[in-house]
Amino acid sequence: MTDRFSDKTAIVTGAGSGIGRASARTLAAGGAHVVVADINLAGAEETVSIIAGEGGSALAQWVDIAEEAAIEAMVAAAVDRFGGLHLLHNNAADVTIILRDLDVATMETEVWDRTMAVNLRGPMLGIKHALPHMLAAGGGAIVTTSSAAGQMGDLSRVAYGVSKAGIDSLTRYVATLYGKQGIRANAVAPGVVKTPALAANVPAAEMALYADNHVTPGMGEPDDIARVVAFLLSDDAAYITGQVVNVDGGLTMHTPLYAPQIAASRGS
Repeated sequence: MTDRFSDKTAIVTGAGSGIGRASARTLAAGGAHVVVADINLAGAEETVSIIAGEGGSALAQWVDIAEEAAIEAMVAAAVDRFGGLHLLHNNAADVTIILRDLDVATMETEVWDRTMAVNLRGPMLGIKHALPHMLAAGGGAIVTTSSAAGQMGDLSRVAYGVSKAGIDSLTRYVATLYGKQGIRANAVAPGVVKTPALAANVPAAEMALYADNHVTPGMGEPDDIARVVAFLLSDDAAYITGQVVNVDGGLTMHTPLYAPQIAASRGS
């Protein structure tokens, strides 16, 4: 346990597993009171149990971030239980619909609308309802989970990529609108991170392609993202705002020929 988030209250959405769970644990280890929010309440309660076992303070809260009333209730629960709100990690996304998120010509309107409602409108609503409490506290910090997919074209997952690009823009707008009032807003853009949701929804052959295109020895773990989230939410990042920080093992920084050249060199 450290004290860099002492007396701070944080909300982490999608904290029932994966990156959200790692983020919630990291913030709690820093002394924050953490509202562990997830549509999977059992997963959220498991995260709270882990945090309690590590000496932290946390509250499980059900939320469907596609529903504004549920987000209002989540924020109210944080304020009622812990007396205020200072930090927000918008992390939740609907990854189960990705398998139906193919190309524009075959895009189901339902898939597009659900993806935008959860991945983009949800974080906006989280910020909307968190801001009054952060402003009342004299300032706050927001980090939203974006993705490398929001920065380049791909052969599938059109709605997902567009929603994440929207998060990048939303981050800059929030940082600009509220910076003088003490609000910082940033985003993290992971590459491929080994989470339960990834294992359940991405075929092994596709995972192998991603592995070849990361320049690090292995692909990311949830804790790799959580440490950057915690840094951006902390006072150590007081002069950083409006930024999208790639935490992607080098996935987005190399030439398209990198992976084939590596494969060829290994075969020679």
